Amino acid sequence: MKNRNTLQRRLVLETVQRMHNHPTADEIYREIAIGNALISKATVYRNLKILSQQGEILHIPIPDGADCFDFNTVPHYHLECRVCCRVFDLDLPYQEDLCQKVTDTHGFLIESHHIVFCGVCPDCQEAMQEKPSEPKGISIQH
Repeated sequence: MKNRNTLQRRLVLETVQRMHNHPTADEIYREIAIGNALISKATVYRNLKILSQQGEILHIPIPDGADCFDFNTVPHYHLECRVCCRVFDLDLPYQEDLCQKVTDTHGFLIESHHIVFCGVCPDCQEAMQEKPSEPKGISIQH
């Protein structure tokens, strides 16, 4: 049984590495299921959790959305488009010392941070500009 788990875990890891687009667990499952109908969604979810705990992939918590996964495990920040919900890497140096700068009055030992910036991606901005504005208050009766 252990060998099967290892093969499934490797399949999940290879899929995340191949996708390169910060996929959600459901997207990863759908991608795997195309060629492996016998793998269950629970197996994919379980292996994503294990792989992220082992540091093989990065788990990206998305507030008010589906969490994503990243093949790039080097600490970095992300952008989420509020229109299409895609997640992108942010070209901003990771602030190694940010946790040390945080003053906490609740007794927490702050160990790490995850920051996801929200906005509108270039594709969605372009689509918004191309969308013709509809006249308001005009009603045509036939």
